Amino acid sequence: MRFWDEVTVFVRGGKGGNGIVGWRREALLPRGGPDGGDGGNGGAVIFLCSDNENTLVDFSFQPHLFAQDGEAGSGNDCHGRDGENLICEVPAGCQVYFRDQLVADLSVPGARWIAARGGRGGKGNAFFKSSTRQSPDFAQDGRPGDEVQLRLVLKSVADVGLIGLPNTGKSTLISTISSARPKIADYPFTTLVPQLGVVTSDANVRFVVCDIPGLIPGAHEGKGLGREFLKHVERTKVLVHLIDLTQSAALQSEDIPPDETLAEIARAQFESIDTELRLFSEDLMKLPRIVVFSKVDIEANQRAFHACREDFQARGLETMAISSASGAGIGELTKRLAELVLAWRAAKAAEKSAEKRA
Repeated sequence: MRFWDEVTVFVRGGKGGNGIVGWRREALLPRGGPDGGDGGNGGAVIFLCSDNENTLVDFSFQPHLFAQDGEAGSGNDCHGRDGENLICEVPAGCQVYFRDQLVADLSVPGARWIAARGGRGGKGNAFFKSSTRQSPDFAQDGRPGDEVQLRLVLKSVADVGLIGLPNTGKSTLISTISSARPKIADYPFTTLVPQLGVVTSDANVRFVVCDIPGLIPGAHEGKGLGREFLKHVERTKVLVHLIDLTQSAALQSEDIPPDETLAEIARAQFESIDTELRLFSEDLMKLPRIVVFSKVDIEANQRAFHACREDFQARGLETMAISSASGAGIGELTKRLAELVLAWRAAKAAEKSAEKRA
């Protein structure tokens, strides 16, 4: 299965219809005169941001997007029919690039962007009639529509991004706090596509959480599924970094290692993903982050949380512990995420208000 979040398309506006040369020939009008009508305008290719789509897979099967041509004019000053616009629905978070330059960012449902304008219809000879030129014997051809190659890139629109190594409990957490039902299994890369879920806190604050899959050391270089999905982290406002020690080789024996060893494993797990984020984009380091120890119903994770909690806090990172199985800490985490999202929204509103006053 492939998740289509980047595709190249070829868009072309419809050609304008030709104007025609026509002459009025009626028994009761011996002088007649020009009556060639104008051609219709070509249709445009329009991208429409829609909640009905969540991938770009349709464009992979139909990358050529051509709007309808306008019809030619006809006699009796009849105007040709305009070509119909081609409305292409794209998912929220779709960015449009032309030659590596961002030209449109469709993140709000209902937003529209004209990708290619249709050509103007040509004028018929009736248009050129004047007192000094009463019998024009020429007409205009319709103009071609815009034609361009574009690259569509999908970046998930989410308030909170869940990151961490495979099998740290991201999918389980998103299924616990929202109605999303991702596939969950005990093997790496169970999640093959970013999963979105809508969360409603006890304070009735709604926000969107995204499970970012496939992050492993070397992800920024394309290893695993990482680089394909790292771009989905860029739009988030808060990052939740999940840590789970149960996948570590040091915990495969019956004896649990000392607390210091558990703390070292947890710190190494955090650094491996933190490094990938930093190498991908320094801007990600500016986002509020919460380090969450998952599956703390397991003794090793609980001990690791207490062993290195102060270390993370000394680095300015908020630390929490949860268990999706028992529900421990889930309410506190949801409440804290709602507070951070609200703070971001308030700051954004204040910024827009300042821009308007300026």
